[in-house]
Amino acid sequence: MTEEKSGKRQKLKNILLLFALFLKIGLFTFGGGYAMISLIRREFIEKRKWISAPEFTDMIAISESTPGPLAINSATYVGYKIGGFWGALAATVGVVIPSFFIIYIISLFLEQFLRLAVVAAAFKGIQVAVAVLILSAGIKMFREMEKKPVTVVMAALVFITMILLDVFALSFSSIWLILIGAGIGLAAYFAGRISGHKKRAHASSLAEKESTGNVGEEKEIAGEEEGKTDGEEICSENEEEKR
Repeated sequence: MTEEKSGKRQKLKNILLLFALFLKIGLFTFGGGYAMISLIRREFIEKRKWISAPEFTDMIAISESTPGPLAINSATYVGYKIGGFWGALAATVGVVIPSFFIIYIISLFLEQFLRLAVVAAAFKGIQVAVAVLILSAGIKMFREMEKKPVTVVMAALVFITMILLDVFALSFSSIWLILIGAGIGLAAYFAGRISGHKKRAHASSLAEKESTGNVGEEKEIAGEEEGKTDGEEICSENEEEKR
């Protein structure tokens, strides 16, 4: 009973901590879910080690691919991973509350708010900070990513595409980028499966050839030994006849 109570207390403590952490992240994150990636990574990977780096990368890919904002999807995923249903609910509510109240308050006097020179200057500085947060999160994820030719090429292509779209001010749907990336990943996966199957088939054929050669050699050795024994028997019979 004592262990069960301590387990329940620890679970409740984790759920409350999830709510507090995502409340803080939602309150101090400007620039949307992409700027939040760096904060989530620092809180749950570097500090508490509740999530591994590869799992975090998969979480970002899934959160970006599924419908809904990246921030909410990430919070739901992390909360469910740590605290189950109630953890997912606490993390989602915690990350939504700050944005809801801030946007509601701003909407009451939006025009007067945007006319303030101090606010305009603050937003310019926030834009730079958001860019740095997103870039640092991307660099850390790339360093921790498994370095395969396909993943490195895809990361380089994505980076070049982002630069070109931004420099030339081209509009390209992110949905197509996700679908193209998914297609390349699936093609690389099936190509690896086919290549691995061919390698295994080649290795098994070599093993069969070696085993067949070994059997032939054993038969030859056995034949030579039988010949030697037959010759020895004939010699012994001849010696007996001479006697």
